[in-house]
Amino acid sequence: MTERPANAYRALPSVDRLLQVAALRTSGYPPSLLTALTREELTNARLLVANGQPAATVEQLAASILARLSSLSEPTLRPVINASGVIIHTNLGRAPLSAEAIAAMAAVSSGYSNLEYDLRQGARGSRHDHVAALLCQLSGGEDGIVVNNNAAALVLVLSALAKGKEVLVSRGQAVEIGGGFRIPDVMRQSGAKLVDVGTTNRTRASDYGAAVSTRTAALLNVHSSNFRMIGFTEQPTLAELVAVAKGSGILAMDDLGSGSFLASEQFGLAHEPQVEESVAAGMDVITFSGDKLLGGPQAGIIVGKREPMARIRKHPLVRAIRVDKTILAGVQATLLHYLRGEALQKIPVWRMISQSASEMRERATSLQAQLAHAGVACVLQGGQSAVGGGSLPGETLPTTLIALSPRSAERLAARLREGNPAVVARIEEGKLLLDPRTVQPGEGDLLVRQVAAAWHGLEKKGD
Repeated sequence: MTERPANAYRALPSVDRLLQVAALRTSGYPPSLLTALTREELTNARLLVANGQPAATVEQLAASILARLSSLSEPTLRPVINASGVIIHTNLGRAPLSAEAIAAMAAVSSGYSNLEYDLRQGARGSRHDHVAALLCQLSGGEDGIVVNNNAAALVLVLSALAKGKEVLVSRGQAVEIGGGFRIPDVMRQSGAKLVDVGTTNRTRASDYGAAVSTRTAALLNVHSSNFRMIGFTEQPTLAELVAVAKGSGILAMDDLGSGSFLASEQFGLAHEPQVEESVAAGMDVITFSGDKLLGGPQAGIIVGKREPMARIRKHPLVRAIRVDKTILAGVQATLLHYLRGEALQKIPVWRMISQSASEMRERATSLQAQLAHAGVACVLQGGQSAVGGGSLPGETLPTTLIALSPRSAERLAARLREGNPAVVARIEEGKLLLDPRTVQPGEGDLLVRQVAAAWHGLEKKGD
């Protein structure tokens, strides 16, 4: 570090002097925040002087502090137009919510609600009762509760029903789920001991039966929702697993991961296990997500038979991972769409999945015409949309893409991400591709505006 003469440091203003700058004094921010940022900025300025840089002026320091204030004041969580074609995009917040779910969540947020109050009895109630009847009606289960996500649901189930005991899991199902969380690690946190059965590619019902001991509490079926194993493979049916569990006096659990109340094959996709199928097969407890194929807010849902569900409800962990009034309202509103038979029309995830190839071409043609009118060179090409979110791995839906060929697709994509709202597209073979399937109703004109602004901004820069 270079030694600097003392007068170089004296050129820097004091904290008090800097705080008297009109722009800071009238900024409206709390004095404590202004003082803290001013001290930090002066510390950084002294380090620069020590490294041979000239002392910053009062105006430069004040401008830097104001820039930091502006940055701190801007929300970092903001809306994004998803033009990537990935329907349940984990990094973009997974399932967008229906208008009814949003309204329900807003309604209970604006004042008080009967979250844990029985209005008929005038006494304390249970927050779980707001969704239990709906879950039972839709799934065929005898009880149901909602927690904050499916990983938490699995931890709760194992903690309540198998802590200190063994749980049998097929070796091919000891998978890693999103964010680096692995089923063995989740089980370890619950206090249950994982016992591998079978082999990676082939596991039979007899493998479970042979592994049962006096220490075994349950067998667990884990749906491989984020990968697909093909070739020389075998897994027992749910009915076979239930038969082993009943014959051995242990519980049968099913972690569906995504979970669904609709048949995915009606849209040309592979079959995604449905919640009601698991219940009908006789599984004692089933867990699944609320924000994937269900199409609601982030949640973990547990349905099952009365006796194990009663033990789960009483477990202390329930309070630690319970959801608040807004999530319950959103889940309830989403479940009501299924009850009323309107899920395909009302729930965005299923509306996007159910859109036909001809509808996609019509939407893409309209957007391309708007972009061309705005001076953006683009063409249409065939492509595929992905369900995403650890659901239906490898399954895609035919779509029509809008292809742009700028000098640099990466620079254009970066510029789109910097917009307000940001636009997330995808890049393939040097082209920037926009998939209309995941562009929500009412976002088309805004998408065109953002793409045109980014396109012409790069043209001006010569990029």
